[in-house]
Parts: sequence; C-alpha cells; structure tokens
Amino acid sequence: MRSPLLEEFRNNKNKKYELKDIVGNIVEFSGDQHGSRFIQQKLETANSEEKQLVFDEILPNALQLMTDVFGNYVIQKFFEHGNQMQKTILAKQMEGHVLSLALQMYGCRVVQKALEHVLTEQQATLVKELDGHVLKCVKDQNGNHVIQKAIERVPAEHIQFIINAFHSQVYNLATHPYGCRVIQRMFEHCTDEQTKPLLEELHRYTQNLVQDQYGNYVIQHVLERGKAADKSMVVAKVRGNVLQMSKHKFASNVVEKCVAYGSKRDRQMLIEEVIMTKPDGTSPLISMMKDQYANYVVQKMLDVVDGEQRDLLVAKIKPHLQSLKKYTYGKHLISSRLKFSFTN
Repeated sequence: MRSPLLEEFRNNKNKKYELKDIVGNIVEFSGDQHGSRFIQQKLETANSEEKQLVFDEILPNALQLMTDVFGNYVIQKFFEHGNQMQKTILAKQMEGHVLSLALQMYGCRVVQKALEHVLTEQQATLVKELDGHVLKCVKDQNGNHVIQKAIERVPAEHIQFIINAFHSQVYNLATHPYGCRVIQRMFEHCTDEQTKPLLEELHRYTQNLVQDQYGNYVIQHVLERGKAADKSMVVAKVRGNVLQMSKHKFASNVVEKCVAYGSKRDRQMLIEEVIMTKPDGTSPLISMMKDQYANYVVQKMLDVVDGEQRDLLVAKIKPHLQSLKKYTYGKHLISSRLKFSFTN
C-alpha cells in the first residue's frame, strides 16, 4: 500500500516537491518508479544538508534498496554525488554481501558503481569477497560485469586472485559469451607480467578460437591492441589456411584483422598466399571473391595493399570482373568503394 504522501506525489503533478517534503518517506519513494526518479534528480543538485537527510533515511535500508528495481538507482546516485564519508559508509553496508549482490540483476550495478567511487583500500576489501567465486561470476550474466569493472578500476595488486583463477581456463573463458569479454578487459588493463602466461595459453588454442563464435573476438582483440610479437604469432597460425579461414563465418573476421593490423611483411605474405596460382591454374583469390565471407577479406586486402602488390592483386581480379557480376558476393566487391581500382 502506498502512503498518502506518495499517492499525492504521484497524482499531483502541479505541486513542486523538494527533498525536505518527503522526509520520513524517503525509503518508500526510493522503491517507487516516480519517487526514485525524483530523488535521483534532486540528489544531483542537492546541498550537503539535503543529501544528509536522504542518507540518514536510506542507510538502515541500504542493502534492501541495492537489489530493488528502482531503489538501486538511488544508491548509485549516492555513490556519484555523496561525500567520501557517505560513500565509505554505504559501501561498508555491502561487506559480507558482495557475492550475492554481484550475482543479482540490480545489485551488480551498485557494486560496479561502488568500485568506481570508493577509495582503493575499500575497493580491495569489496573485491576480495569474490575470491574463490571468480569463475562463477564470470559465467554469470550479472557477475561478469562486476569482474570486468574490478579489472578496469582496481589496482593490479589487489586483483591477482582474479588472474590466478584464469590460469588453465583461458580456452573455456574465451569461448564463453561473457568470459570472452572479461578476457578482453584483462588484456586491456592488467600488467604484462599478469597477462603473459594467459597470452601463452591463448596462443596454444588460436586455431580453434578463430573458428569459435566468441573466441574469434578475443583473437581479434589481440590483433587490434596486442604487441607486435603476439600479432605475428596469430598471423603465423592463419598462414597456410587463408582460403579455408576466409570462407568461415567467424574466422574470416580474424583474417580481415590480420590483414588490417599485421606488420607489412605479414600482410604481404597473406596476400601472396591468396594471389599465388596453383599448378592447376586456379588461385584462392577467385573463389574468395565469390564467397559470402571471404569477399570481405579481399576488400580489406584492396584497402591496405600498396605498390607492386596492389597492381598484382588488381591485375588478378580484373579478368574476372564480368563473371563476378553473376555472384551476389562478387557484386559486393565490384560495387565496393574500391571500384576505382579496376577502372584506373
């Protein structure tokens, strides 16, 4: 049942309410869609006295509000606009409950917000509660966001337990819909010392990962942001398999990234493999141009190739322009922004 005050607030759109007008009903308002929005908006411009009024009322009910569909937003607002003391006290309420909050639809958002706004010492205290439950969180639709936030925001020395949990699990995580995101965050934010053994593990499974619906994103990430040596190791696994991988729905994305982000030498070798004529007179390039996935790889090659190799690639494609028009995917290639290559 709604209190008369909340009922009036919801029905009387003309009256201008302030935070002081709802004192005594702040928890109830926080759990109501319109009341919660009102408190959130007011907290953005409230003075310290008004914030304290709200804080004193929500504190005894903080844990309950953290997992509430509307209440969680009020708690999040406090982590954004409260003073450091209020943030510290609010986060203290979470101690002993971090795991259950991290696995809950609304609680996980509050944990993430807390990790963004509390001091390092408290960050470390909160994330430590996830020790022993890292993989459970990573594979959970809510928990994975908390692990990602911990990797992004908490200093490396306090999240070593997360890295340790990933050892011998890289393939399982990289092929998981949530795990693949967590692995990418780790490569972005963790120290070289922390990621080195995990990258070594990753390289052992490159062939399988490039063909996986989630794993291919992790390999793409290495190509886009990794060290030159790691990129070359990926390219080495692709070489000799360019045709087969380019025709694969997921692996073709990786081949494209190899062409775009590989070293000049790596790129040249991949293109060479494609334009090379086999003893029977065929070349991989022709079947790639007609394929629904591989045609994009050819477009990417035209994008980045230069000098003699560009002339060679264009010369190989030109004789087939007419026959390509019969194929849906060949048409893509001809009508792409690279059209000028064939008319010059």
